[in-house]
Amino acid sequence: MKRLLLATTIAAVTALTTVACGDTDEQTATPSTSNESTTGDAVTDAPGPTGIPDGMGSGAADGVFPRTVGHFGGSTEIPAEPTKIVVIATGQLDAALTLGVVPTGVAYGDGAALVPDYISFSFPQYADRMSQFVDVGNRQEVDIEAIAVVEPDLILANKAGSEDIYSTLSTIAPTVLTEGTGVNWKQDFLLLGDALGRTEQAQSFLDTFTSDAAALGNSVADGGTPTVSFVRFTADRARVFGVPSFAGYIAWDAGLARPESQQFDKTSQDFSEEEIQLANADWVFVSSQDAEADSSAASYTTNPLWTGMSAATENHIVRVDDDPWYLNAGPTAATIVLDGLKNALQG
Repeated sequence: MKRLLLATTIAAVTALTTVACGDTDEQTATPSTSNESTTGDAVTDAPGPTGIPDGMGSGAADGVFPRTVGHFGGSTEIPAEPTKIVVIATGQLDAALTLGVVPTGVAYGDGAALVPDYISFSFPQYADRMSQFVDVGNRQEVDIEAIAVVEPDLILANKAGSEDIYSTLSTIAPTVLTEGTGVNWKQDFLLLGDALGRTEQAQSFLDTFTSDAAALGNSVADGGTPTVSFVRFTADRARVFGVPSFAGYIAWDAGLARPESQQFDKTSQDFSEEEIQLANADWVFVSSQDAEADSSAASYTTNPLWTGMSAATENHIVRVDDDPWYLNAGPTAATIVLDGLKNALQG
């Protein structure tokens, strides 16, 4: 009977048009409003949410199932601790592994491997199991049939990329939607942790992360807080990232200053070669998805306006890995970004 139901599901869902399930390449991020951060008696606005929004989550203690999880697609009952999980959205593979949960099916991003290098490096203990991941397609166009064949007991995706196929995914297995986009990474990590029955573990990670970030800021404050700039090149684009971005939120946690040119209230902003000075700061952290001779990275970084920036003349331009810094908004990626900031600013 189970196989018959599976075949019926596949036939139904493959008749539908699969819509974009999107990499959360963060340019369209919209920060949530649950973003108050408390330190002592002071309350300040963080660039993004710090906890699960009111009315969402399950309220259940870790390890307790069944649980009903409110999320960005509605409300979903998870009858038992999931053991066969499909992750679709950017950062969710990172988040699950950080919590010690190894998914069964995984989607990949445009131009990216099914398992990014930073994931392989960070989780060598899961190498054998990661080699057996079921490829469920590109995040922008997932393979519904491949997901159904896995027979998952939980599907994790995000609203930003999968809202339009949520009902389809839900016919296969209980499905939980996080919000998506980098500035929402803490909230999304906690919500994913709730779906897995590991909310307290996720919160403990975030508490430690926030403490470590604050320690970095304190360690460099005596010499005057340095400004940090975040730049990403793709084949034909150059962007600087604002405060409400993944890296921008991490810098905010550390109390690091941003150049005036990057204090806009959106995730990123394109800049031309004539506007290269917008990328300058005391320290510039730059990644490139394409470093070919005719790429934007090659053109911009050989431009005299780039080589003449103060960060360039002081050897304060730091090349970083595109996957954790700008593509995968997960907790282990956040740790890599924080460590990169530490290594540069603390010498």
